[in-house]
Amino acid sequence: MKANREIRAPKVRVISQTGEQIGIISIQEALARAEEAGLDLVEIVPGSSPPVCKIMNYGKFRYDQTKREKENKKAQHQIRVKEIKIKPNIDENDLNTKLRHARDFIQKGNKVKITCTFRGREMMHPEIGEKLVQKLCDELDEIAIPEAPMKMFGRILNVVLAPGSKKKKETPKRSSSPEDADSTEQQPN
Repeated sequence: MKANREIRAPKVRVISQTGEQIGIISIQEALARAEEAGLDLVEIVPGSSPPVCKIMNYGKFRYDQTKREKENKKAQHQIRVKEIKIKPNIDENDLNTKLRHARDFIQKGNKVKITCTFRGREMMHPEIGEKLVQKLCDELDEIAIPEAPMKMFGRILNVVLAPGSKKKKETPKRSSSPEDADSTEQQPN
């Protein structure tokens, strides 16, 4: 944004500090009016013909603008990826603690990366780690969905869960009418 002597247009449309349209005047006259008021001439719409300028306190304007930008930045929530690390031989209580932490992270709007690391002979049975990771995913499925299926990268099994819930799948319900019960009992062997 240009101010005072930085404005190069020969004629400008000027708005006073109270918001009144002064009209199209030469740049020298506009600068003289701004100096007379003890304020700055600021170009607010440079693309128009002629450019629109306003008489205002430029320092206060920049201060308010940066203050608004900081407030807007505070209001934004940046999604972060939090990592939960487990091993195939983790105890049940430790797993529940990790599950609570993962639930808290997801409820705060963060993604959660569940990592299961295998060491030594643990590589012989990767299905143990897969069961643990799947158990965590199942426990969190009401508040999170996996972004991609589990993947094994060398000695590490990963899955990333994003906030959001799966649509509930309807399970077919068995009717408990007496006719159905009779038909199941009378079947020959």
